[in-house]
Amino acid sequence: MTVTEDAPVGEIATLNVTIRIKRMNPEGTPARAPGESYWEEFHVEAHATDRVLDALHTIKWQEDGSLTFRRSCAHGVCGSDAMRINAKNRLACKALLKDLNPSRPITVEPIAGLPVVKDLVVDMEPFFASYREIMPFLVTTGHAPTRERLQSPEDRAKFDDTTKCILCAACTTACPVFWTDGQYFGPQAIVGAHRFIFDSRDEGQWDRLEILNDKAGVWKCRTAFNCTEACPRGIEVTKAISEVKRALTTGEF
Repeated sequence: MTVTEDAPVGEIATLNVTIRIKRMNPEGTPARAPGESYWEEFHVEAHATDRVLDALHTIKWQEDGSLTFRRSCAHGVCGSDAMRINAKNRLACKALLKDLNPSRPITVEPIAGLPVVKDLVVDMEPFFASYREIMPFLVTTGHAPTRERLQSPEDRAKFDDTTKCILCAACTTACPVFWTDGQYFGPQAIVGAHRFIFDSRDEGQWDRLEILNDKAGVWKCRTAFNCTEACPRGIEVTKAISEVKRALTTGEF
């Protein structure tokens, strides 16, 4: 990192930051075989308060238009720009350069455990397949209600935390069990199930619990807490998983 001369009052000094990106082109390049991964460094002038996403934009727009990554809202809501930054899962739109020790190269690579499509883009289909399997929707019987389904604040509080999930896959792809076991649902699918299992208006709790009681389900969790640490929304993922385990053993919600 190189800091420019003192900026005028009201302006922010700029940094020269090195961004080291793990890249992969499935079609190959003149210098690389198809599908070969490699590291490439870029030097970016940025403000300390800029985000990693801003640096990636600068690289793509000014240095290498072939750099490929996902992003949508750019404000930590859509979850599409999850990636490994300095060896930790983060959202590129929320990771500030000043918080990443910009005096050293900042490493950026795709999230682990999912097939890489190109550069920082991974195939999310295995992740969403697990999410779909736990039935992430309200299950009810009988006729449609004539008024809204009321719920007390106390009942709502039981699953409030897990409603915050934005499907970024940061928790699941931080899980060492998910990396090594291709059958494991992963933390996010369990969080998605928790949101409905503890919803007093839902009638599909036992169907979901039966799915999660499978050998690929909730009992695969080893309580490493990687998922909780990785969640950009601050969800207590490990706690939610333990609550699902307790529901399976006690039958209480």
